Amino acid sequence: MKIFPAIDLIDGCAVRLFKGDYAQKTVYSNSPVDVAKSFVEAGAEYIHIVDLDGARDGSNANIEVVRSIVKESGLKAEIGGGIRSAEAIEKYLDLGVMRVILGTAAVTDSKFLESAVTAYGERVAVGVDIKDGKVAIKGWTQVSELDCFEFCRRLEKLGVKTVICTDISKDGVMSGTNIDLYKSLSEQFSMDIVASGGVSSIENVRTLAEMNMYGAILGKALYTGAIDLKQAISVASGVEK
Repeated sequence: MKIFPAIDLIDGCAVRLFKGDYAQKTVYSNSPVDVAKSFVEAGAEYIHIVDLDGARDGSNANIEVVRSIVKESGLKAEIGGGIRSAEAIEKYLDLGVMRVILGTAAVTDSKFLESAVTAYGERVAVGVDIKDGKVAIKGWTQVSELDCFEFCRRLEKLGVKTVICTDISKDGVMSGTNIDLYKSLSEQFSMDIVASGGVSSIENVRTLAEMNMYGAILGKALYTGAIDLKQAISVASGVEK
């Protein structure tokens, strides 16, 4: 299983939100590049970046910060937040990111999603953010009527390769991740599923790895020291049982 340490960006800073609430924000670093370099030192190969400003308003406000992270860390990056046009996709891919993550646009504009998957293939992933079984959009500030499993079936039919699935109720809470949700998703779909939200202990990492999940995103647990990144990578790769 791949480990994706996360950096969430607001105003160029590395932050974490509580259950996706912009009013409950903690700033962890004014230098996201330094945070990314610390991930490299711990043995990371990948990084998950979210432009929270973009997720909320559709801008690409932090694109220069993303450029610096990719260039200076050398990590294989995936980026989401505010990517709602082909132009935005091109901008990020030109920076050298591994793949872009479509969220709101994947829900609200099916033609755009289809064209993006056709044009860019595996370099386009979809973020499925779940609140009470429904798919949330616009930086989690709105909840659609779309059932998460119904949406995933639609994505699989379109040929989407990778889905980043977040249980919003678990995100930033440090109460453990939704193992049952990821078990159901992995059993029902052949897409690569990345677990996100509430991965707050080495036991969570171990359980997800034993379920043969494609990947897991680590956020707040890294910043608070609840999970040691180097150990998580060892557990996920099967080196440390």
